[in-house]
Amino acid sequence: MEVSSLDEKNNKVNQYHKNIELFQPKRSFTKNGLIAFFIGGIICTLGQALSNLYLTIFLINETEAFSLMLSTIILITALLTGMGIFDRFGQFAGAGSLVPVTGFTNAMSSAALEYRSEGLVFGVGAHMFKLTGAVIAIGVFASYIVSLIRLLIAFIIH
Repeated sequence: MEVSSLDEKNNKVNQYHKNIELFQPKRSFTKNGLIAFFIGGIICTLGQALSNLYLTIFLINETEAFSLMLSTIILITALLTGMGIFDRFGQFAGAGSLVPVTGFTNAMSSAALEYRSEGLVFGVGAHMFKLTGAVIAIGVFASYIVSLIRLLIAFIIH
């Protein structure tokens, strides 16, 4: 009796999943990939244009222009996230808006906005790095490994 009851449940669950698949929109991976590619490229082109503009206007070196460009893009993304515009843009752009520094800024800004009602320390401070903490940890670990590999290669060559 239990086996047939279990089979009936499995059949109902399988039928439920089939019904769900009928009503889900079909994803076009090619279209989404192309959109993400071009949006990411546009963001990077905007960054390069800002960097070139800062080099020309302020007569500074490339490192300072790059830092200023990153600060500008971070500020623009944080403002757009605060106004709710970047979320809609991210839905359209997909991974194209996540790969550059804009995705990292959006993750931190949206977490800060979500928990601001709990206060600066226990709300914003405690929850801001929830999403981005793993990215920071993996970035530090990866840079450590790459540095070790570079050190070993330099040691072997010399």
